[in-house]
Amino acid sequence: MISSPPKKTKYISRQSDENGIIQWSDEENQIWQQLYERQVTLLPGRACDQYMQGLDLINLTKDRIPQLKDIDEVLMRETGWKTAEVPALINFTEFFTLLANKQFPVATFIRSKEEFDYLQEPDIFHEIFGHCPLLTNPAFAEFTHTYGKLGLAANKEDRAYLARLYWFTVEFGLLKTPDGLRIYGGGILSSPGETHYALESDIPERHPLNPIDVLRTPYRIDIMQPLYYVLEDFDNLFDISQMDIMALVEEAKKLGLFEPKFPPKNKLAS
Repeated sequence: MISSPPKKTKYISRQSDENGIIQWSDEENQIWQQLYERQVTLLPGRACDQYMQGLDLINLTKDRIPQLKDIDEVLMRETGWKTAEVPALINFTEFFTLLANKQFPVATFIRSKEEFDYLQEPDIFHEIFGHCPLLTNPAFAEFTHTYGKLGLAANKEDRAYLARLYWFTVEFGLLKTPDGLRIYGGGILSSPGETHYALESDIPERHPLNPIDVLRTPYRIDIMQPLYYVLEDFDNLFDISQMDIMALVEEAKKLGLFEPKFPPKNKLAS
């Protein structure tokens, strides 16, 4: 969702009418249905309970793209959040401003059939299916709100550190449970390949989530993640939101970044 400065995209977001309705085409609704049906069958026993409970609460339409006003009704009732229509990519300041005001940015376009399996830009399926169910959860909602307020006040250098915290929690976080590892990161929850890979592959490393370590860990957005951080308890997100995160950023800056666990882009093909 965040890009600084915004990169180019071939997608054009749709705009809602005066009644808050977006008119989606039959093909776009079919793509949503296919994405939904494929992913929802993978998540029982893999997604965390908090996500599955949120998915029940927001009660997504299966055969067509949900209207944001219907999502907003549930989010406002549960945690005081709502969605915000945005273009495919927005800059850091816009992103943090929205989160600081309890508005979750949703790019109002859906991927094409040609990019059905992988899309670098976050589309409405990623945002609604991947993230909105957990915004019904108080701990997740508080963490995201605090993150937005911190990011809005931070300088450019510090925002890069904060981006790593978001990446390894909200986007690609795993959770320890009595029944084994479960997913809460929306980047995994909306991707069939990463859903299997994050939990079942022996390739990636999985480390307990230490905020300092997270802030020091480089990442790439266009590959399967070589490393996931694991929350001990879901309510730890609330605990993190109460920490002096910017003091942790300063400590991370002094310690320096970890060595990346991936090759540079130009060496991936060799």
